Amino acid sequence: MIISVIGLGVSIYLTVEHYTGNATLACSSNGTIDCAKVTTSPESKIIGIPVAVLGLPFFVAMVAANLPAAWRSTLPWLRLGRLLSVGVGIVFVLYLVYVELFRVDAICLWCTSVHVLTFLLLVIVLLAEAGRDSFAP
Repeated sequence: MIISVIGLGVSIYLTVEHYTGNATLACSSNGTIDCAKVTTSPESKIIGIPVAVLGLPFFVAMVAANLPAAWRSTLPWLRLGRLLSVGVGIVFVLYLVYVELFRVDAICLWCTSVHVLTFLLLVIVLLAEAGRDSFAP
């Protein structure tokens, strides 16, 4: 749950930065590491929605799915939903890393932290599910 809360915090920060002009990203603004270049690029929006805003519902869902009571739950739809959500999240992260490296030609450290947190969530969820028998109740 802690990783989900941190991810939510970073997503909130990036959303606020998006709507307030990217003035305090505290990240290099030239060269390969350039948060402003990434967060203001045309690729920072998907169908008009800022990528940072898309991170909010993902991490809100992950916080809820990773509450201690949710981890103890044997409900198959909850476990499968958590697994599918983090799977979709990591596919989106892979797309965003591709965009940063090959289309924008810059890396955002804040974005990278979200990518790492999503990967950690994937590993934790996969390890937890590997230790369970099945999705049957």
